[in-house]
Amino acid sequence: MAEQTVIGRKASQSGAARRTAPRKRTEERSAIFDMFRSMRSGLADLHEQRIRGEYTTDDFGFDPAWTETILPVAKLAYDHYWRVEVSGVENIPLEGGALLVSNHAGVFPFDAAMIKVAVLSEGPSRHVRALVADWMFNTPFLSWFIRRAGQTLGHPDDTFRLLSAHQLVLVFPEGIRGTGKPFSERYRLRRFGRGGFVEAAARAHVPIIPVSVVGSEETYPMLGEVPYLNKLMGVPYVPITPTLPLLGPLGLVPLPSKWSINFHPPIQTDTLVSTGASRAADIMDVTELVRGTIQDGLRQQLMDRRSVFFG
Repeated sequence: MAEQTVIGRKASQSGAARRTAPRKRTEERSAIFDMFRSMRSGLADLHEQRIRGEYTTDDFGFDPAWTETILPVAKLAYDHYWRVEVSGVENIPLEGGALLVSNHAGVFPFDAAMIKVAVLSEGPSRHVRALVADWMFNTPFLSWFIRRAGQTLGHPDDTFRLLSAHQLVLVFPEGIRGTGKPFSERYRLRRFGRGGFVEAAARAHVPIIPVSVVGSEETYPMLGEVPYLNKLMGVPYVPITPTLPLLGPLGLVPLPSKWSINFHPPIQTDTLVSTGASRAADIMDVTELVRGTIQDGLRQQLMDRRSVFFG
Protein backbone atom coordinates (compact mmCIF):
# COMPACT_ATOMS: atom_id res chain seq x y z
CA MET A 1 0.00 0.00 0.00
CA ALA A 2 2.79 2.39 0.96
CA GLU A 3 4.60 1.54 -2.27
CA GLN A 4 1.49 2.38 -4.28
CA THR A 5 1.22 5.69 -2.44
CA VAL A 6 4.83 6.59 -3.30
CA ILE A 7 4.31 5.65 -6.96
CA GLY A 8 1.12 7.69 -7.05
CA ARG A 9 2.89 10.70 -5.53
CA LYS A 10 5.73 10.49 -8.07
CA ALA A 11 3.23 10.21 -10.93
CA SER A 12 1.38 13.24 -9.59
CA GLN A 13 4.60 15.25 -9.36
CA SER A 14 5.61 14.20 -12.86
CA GLY A 15 2.22 15.24 -14.22
CA ALA A 16 2.46 18.60 -12.45
CA ALA A 17 5.93 19.18 -13.93
CA ARG A 18 4.62 18.41 -17.42
CA ARG A 19 1.75 20.86 -16.94
CA THR A 20 4.07 23.55 -15.57
CA ALA A 21 6.66 23.35 -18.37
CA PRO A 22 4.39 24.60 -21.21
CA ARG A 23 3.11 27.41 -18.96
CA LYS A 24 6.69 28.45 -18.18
CA ARG A 25 7.64 28.47 -21.87
CA THR A 26 4.55 30.54 -22.66
CA GLU A 27 5.45 33.04 -19.95
CA GLU A 28 9.03 33.27 -21.26
CA ARG A 29 7.82 33.87 -24.84
CA SER A 30 5.42 36.52 -23.58
CA ALA A 31 8.22 38.22 -21.65
CA ILE A 32 10.43 38.22 -24.75
CA PHE A 33 7.68 39.76 -26.91
CA ASP A 34 7.01 42.40 -24.24
CA MET A 35 10.73 43.18 -24.12
CA PHE A 36 10.93 43.79 -27.86
CA ARG A 37 7.76 45.90 -27.83
CA SER A 38 9.19 47.98 -25.00
CA MET A 39 12.52 48.36 -26.78
CA ARG A 40 10.81 49.40 -30.04
CA SER A 41 8.78 51.99 -28.15
CA GLY A 42 11.89 53.23 -26.35
CA LEU A 43 13.86 53.57 -29.58
CA ALA A 44 10.97 55.47 -31.19
CA ASP A 45 10.93 57.90 -28.24
CA LEU A 46 14.71 58.33 -28.47
CA HIS A 47 14.43 59.02 -32.21
CA GLU A 48 11.92 61.80 -31.57
CA GLN A 49 14.16 63.27 -28.88
CA ARG A 50 17.09 63.29 -31.30
CA ILE A 51 15.03 65.04 -33.93
CA ARG A 52 14.33 67.75 -31.34
CA GLY A 53 18.01 67.75 -30.30
CA GLU A 54 17.17 66.56 -26.78
CA TYR A 55 20.03 64.16 -26.15
CA THR A 56 23.55 64.18 -24.81
CA THR A 57 26.70 62.19 -25.48
CA ASP A 58 30.08 62.51 -23.83
CA ASP A 59 33.39 63.28 -25.53
CA PHE A 60 33.68 59.64 -26.61
CA GLY A 61 30.23 59.44 -28.20
CA PHE A 62 28.64 57.45 -25.36
CA ASP A 63 24.84 57.69 -25.15
CA PRO A 64 23.61 56.11 -21.86
CA ALA A 65 19.89 56.41 -22.71
CA TRP A 66 20.33 54.67 -26.07
CA THR A 67 22.50 51.95 -24.47
CA GLU A 68 19.95 51.21 -21.77
CA THR A 69 17.19 51.00 -24.38
CA ILE A 70 18.93 48.20 -26.33
CA LEU A 71 20.30 46.53 -23.18
CA PRO A 72 17.38 44.03 -22.94
CA VAL A 73 18.74 42.17 -26.00
CA ALA A 74 22.04 41.50 -24.22
CA LYS A 75 20.13 40.75 -21.00
CA LEU A 76 18.12 38.11 -22.87
CA ALA A 77 21.33 36.32 -23.88
CA TYR A 78 22.69 36.82 -20.37
CA ASP A 79 19.68 35.27 -18.62
CA HIS A 80 18.39 32.64 -21.04
CA TYR A 81 21.08 31.73 -23.56
CA TRP A 82 24.34 31.73 -21.63
CA ARG A 83 22.63 31.66 -18.19
CA VAL A 84 25.43 33.67 -16.61
CA GLU A 85 26.26 33.13 -12.94
CA VAL A 86 28.10 35.97 -11.22
CA SER A 87 30.10 36.21 -8.02
CA GLY A 88 32.12 38.98 -6.38
CA VAL A 89 30.02 41.95 -7.55
CA GLU A 90 30.49 43.43 -4.09
CA ASN A 91 34.11 44.10 -5.12
CA ILE A 92 32.99 46.69 -7.69
CA PRO A 93 32.99 50.19 -6.17
CA LEU A 94 29.69 52.05 -5.93
CA GLU A 95 31.43 55.22 -7.06
CA GLY A 96 34.81 56.38 -8.33
CA GLY A 97 37.02 54.93 -11.04
CA ALA A 98 38.28 51.37 -11.29
CA LEU A 99 39.99 49.29 -13.95
CA LEU A 100 38.42 45.89 -14.65
CA VAL A 101 40.94 43.47 -16.19
CA SER A 102 39.63 40.26 -17.76
CA ASN A 103 40.63 37.26 -19.81
CA HIS A 104 39.44 37.45 -23.42
CA ALA A 105 38.09 34.66 -25.61
CA GLY A 106 35.38 33.54 -27.99
CA VAL A 107 36.35 34.96 -31.44
CA PHE A 108 33.74 37.73 -31.03
CA PRO A 109 33.81 39.95 -27.93
CA PHE A 110 30.62 38.75 -26.24
CA ASP A 111 32.54 38.60 -22.96
CA ALA A 112 32.66 42.41 -22.85
CA ALA A 113 28.89 42.60 -23.29
CA MET A 114 28.22 40.02 -20.57
CA ILE A 115 30.53 41.79 -18.10
CA LYS A 116 28.74 45.07 -18.81
CA VAL A 117 25.34 43.44 -18.23
CA ALA A 118 26.56 41.78 -15.02
CA VAL A 119 27.70 45.09 -13.52
CA LEU A 120 24.55 46.93 -14.59
CA SER A 121 22.03 44.30 -13.53
CA GLU A 122 23.67 42.56 -10.56
CA GLY A 123 26.32 45.02 -9.43
CA PRO A 124 26.24 48.73 -8.60
CA SER A 125 24.18 49.60 -11.74
CA ARG A 126 27.05 51.44 -13.36
CA HIS A 127 28.07 51.50 -16.99
CA VAL A 128 31.35 49.79 -17.88
CA ARG A 129 33.44 51.40 -20.63
CA ALA A 130 35.31 48.71 -22.57
CA LEU A 131 38.52 49.41 -24.49
CA VAL A 132 38.41 47.77 -27.92
CA ALA A 133 40.84 47.01 -30.74
CA ASP A 134 41.41 49.68 -33.38
CA TRP A 135 40.29 47.45 -36.29
CA MET A 136 36.71 47.66 -35.01
CA PHE A 137 36.69 51.40 -35.65
CA ASN A 138 37.47 50.76 -39.32
CA THR A 139 34.31 48.68 -39.75
CA PRO A 140 31.18 50.48 -41.05
CA PHE A 141 28.28 50.72 -38.55
CA LEU A 142 30.23 48.71 -35.96
CA SER A 143 32.38 51.74 -35.11
CA TRP A 144 29.26 53.88 -34.61
CA PHE A 145 27.56 51.19 -32.54
CA ILE A 146 30.43 50.53 -30.13
CA ARG A 147 31.05 54.24 -29.54
CA ARG A 148 27.37 54.87 -28.89
CA ALA A 149 27.34 51.95 -26.42
CA GLY A 150 30.26 53.43 -24.44
CA GLN A 151 33.31 51.66 -25.85
CA THR A 152 36.41 53.47 -27.00
CA LEU A 153 39.83 52.87 -28.51
CA GLY A 154 42.33 51.09 -26.28
CA HIS A 155 44.74 54.02 -26.01
CA PRO A 156 46.57 54.99 -22.78
CA ASP A 157 45.38 58.60 -22.97
CA ASP A 158 41.73 57.61 -23.38
CA THR A 159 42.09 55.10 -20.55
CA PHE A 160 43.50 57.75 -18.23
CA ARG A 161 40.77 60.26 -19.16
CA LEU A 162 38.00 57.79 -18.41
CA LEU A 163 39.52 56.63 -15.13
CA SER A 164 40.15 60.22 -14.07
CA ALA A 165 36.47 60.91 -14.78
CA HIS A 166 35.59 58.20 -12.21
CA GLN A 167 34.44 55.67 -14.81
CA LEU A 168 34.58 51.88 -14.68
CA VAL A 169 36.90 50.83 -17.49
CA LEU A 170 37.23 47.30 -18.86
CA VAL A 171 40.44 46.13 -20.54
CA PHE A 172 41.53 42.82 -22.06
CA PRO A 173 45.37 42.71 -21.92
CA GLU A 174 45.46 39.58 -24.11
CA GLY A 175 43.83 41.51 -26.97
CA ILE A 176 43.25 39.59 -30.19
CA ARG A 177 45.78 37.01 -29.01
CA GLY A 178 43.12 35.94 -26.54
CA THR A 179 40.12 35.80 -28.86
CA GLY A 180 42.19 34.18 -31.62
CA LYS A 181 43.83 31.37 -29.68
CA PRO A 182 42.98 27.78 -30.69
CA PHE A 183 40.49 25.75 -28.70
CA SER A 184 43.27 23.41 -27.58
CA GLU A 185 44.73 26.32 -25.57
CA ARG A 186 41.44 27.44 -24.00
CA TYR A 187 41.64 29.18 -20.64
CA ARG A 188 45.43 29.46 -20.83
CA LEU A 189 46.17 33.14 -20.51
CA ARG A 190 48.47 34.82 -22.98
CA ARG A 191 51.06 37.34 -21.79
CA PHE A 192 49.70 40.61 -20.46
CA GLY A 193 52.30 42.73 -22.20
CA ARG A 194 54.43 45.25 -20.35
CA GLY A 195 51.82 46.35 -17.86
CA GLY A 196 50.41 49.39 -19.62
CA PHE A 197 47.06 48.89 -17.91
CA VAL A 198 48.75 48.92 -14.49
CA GLU A 199 50.51 52.18 -15.35
CA ALA A 200 47.19 53.74 -16.40
CA ALA A 201 45.50 52.67 -13.15
CA ALA A 202 48.42 53.94 -11.07
CA ARG A 203 48.41 57.32 -12.85
CA ALA A 204 44.69 57.71 -12.13
CA HIS A 205 45.05 56.35 -8.55
CA VAL A 206 42.32 53.73 -9.03
CA PRO A 207 42.20 50.04 -8.07
CA ILE A 208 42.41 47.10 -10.47
CA ILE A 209 39.67 44.48 -10.29
CA PRO A 210 40.66 41.15 -11.90
CA VAL A 211 37.79 39.38 -13.68
CA SER A 212 37.73 35.72 -14.70
CA VAL A 213 35.18 34.56 -17.29
CA VAL A 214 34.40 30.89 -18.01
CA GLY A 215 32.12 29.88 -20.87
CA SER A 216 33.28 32.30 -23.54
CA GLU A 217 35.89 29.88 -24.92
CA GLU A 218 33.16 27.40 -25.93
CA THR A 219 30.94 29.86 -27.84
CA TYR A 220 33.15 29.46 -30.93
CA PRO A 221 35.64 26.57 -30.50
CA MET A 222 38.37 27.82 -32.83
CA LEU A 223 39.97 24.95 -34.76
CA GLY A 224 41.96 27.09 -37.18
CA GLU A 225 41.85 30.14 -39.43
CA VAL A 226 42.04 31.18 -43.07
CA PRO A 227 45.09 33.48 -43.22
CA TYR A 228 44.66 34.76 -46.78
CA LEU A 229 41.16 36.07 -45.92
CA ASN A 230 42.41 38.08 -42.94
CA LYS A 231 43.89 40.94 -44.97
CA LEU A 232 41.18 40.67 -47.61
CA MET A 233 38.43 41.28 -45.05
CA GLY A 234 40.45 43.64 -42.84
CA VAL A 235 40.03 41.55 -39.68
CA PRO A 236 42.62 39.91 -37.39
CA TYR A 237 41.52 36.40 -38.36
CA VAL A 238 38.80 34.45 -40.15
CA PRO A 239 38.06 31.51 -37.84
CA ILE A 240 37.27 27.90 -38.61
CA THR A 241 34.96 26.36 -35.99
CA PRO A 242 32.89 23.15 -35.86
CA THR A 243 29.99 25.11 -37.39
CA LEU A 244 31.78 27.72 -39.52
CA PRO A 245 31.95 27.61 -42.54
CA LEU A 246 30.20 24.21 -42.50
CA LEU A 247 26.75 25.65 -41.71
CA GLY A 248 27.19 28.87 -43.65
CA PRO A 249 25.65 31.95 -41.94
CA LEU A 250 24.20 29.70 -39.23
CA GLY A 251 27.77 28.99 -38.17
CA LEU A 252 27.95 32.55 -36.84
CA VAL A 253 25.47 31.68 -34.09
CA PRO A 254 27.49 31.16 -30.88
CA LEU A 255 27.04 27.94 -28.93
CA PRO A 256 24.92 28.12 -25.73
CA SER A 257 27.67 27.38 -23.23
CA LYS A 258 27.08 27.98 -19.51
CA TRP A 259 28.94 31.06 -18.28
CA SER A 260 30.33 32.15 -14.94
CA ILE A 261 31.92 35.52 -14.15
CA ASN A 262 33.94 36.21 -11.01
CA PHE A 263 34.96 39.71 -9.92
CA HIS A 264 37.98 39.30 -7.64
CA PRO A 265 38.95 41.61 -4.74
CA PRO A 266 40.57 44.87 -5.87
CA ILE A 267 44.32 45.30 -6.14
CA GLN A 268 45.41 48.75 -5.05
CA THR A 269 47.84 50.74 -7.18
CA ASP A 270 48.36 53.86 -5.06
CA THR A 271 51.43 52.25 -3.50
CA LEU A 272 53.33 52.44 -6.80
CA VAL A 273 55.29 55.59 -6.02
CA SER A 274 58.76 54.47 -7.13
CA THR A 275 60.45 55.81 -10.26
CA GLY A 276 62.79 54.58 -12.98
CA ALA A 277 63.80 50.94 -13.10
CA SER A 278 62.29 50.28 -9.68
CA ARG A 279 58.87 51.46 -10.86
CA ALA A 280 59.08 49.34 -14.02
CA ALA A 281 59.80 46.29 -11.86
CA ASP A 282 56.87 47.13 -9.57
CA ILE A 283 54.57 47.54 -12.58
CA MET A 284 55.53 44.09 -13.87
CA ASP A 285 55.01 42.58 -10.41
CA VAL A 286 51.47 43.93 -10.27
CA THR A 287 50.87 42.80 -13.86
CA GLU A 288 51.83 39.24 -12.97
CA LEU A 289 49.74 39.42 -9.78
CA VAL A 290 46.67 40.39 -11.80
CA ARG A 291 47.35 37.71 -14.41
CA GLY A 292 47.90 35.06 -11.74
CA THR A 293 44.69 36.02 -9.94
CA ILE A 294 42.67 35.64 -13.15
CA GLN A 295 44.35 32.35 -14.07
CA ASP A 296 43.71 30.92 -10.59
CA GLY A 297 40.11 32.06 -10.84
CA LEU A 298 39.69 30.31 -14.18
CA ARG A 299 41.08 27.06 -12.77
CA GLN A 300 38.71 27.17 -9.81
CA GLN A 301 35.67 27.98 -11.95
CA LEU A 302 36.54 25.15 -14.34
CA MET A 303 36.87 22.75 -11.40
CA ASP A 304 33.47 23.83 -10.10
CA ARG A 305 31.80 23.46 -13.52
CA ARG A 306 30.04 20.14 -14.08
CA SER A 307 29.23 20.59 -17.76
CA VAL A 308 30.17 22.95 -20.59
CA PHE A 309 26.54 23.53 -21.53
CA PHE A 310 24.66 22.85 -18.29
CA GLY A 311 26.99 24.32 -15.68
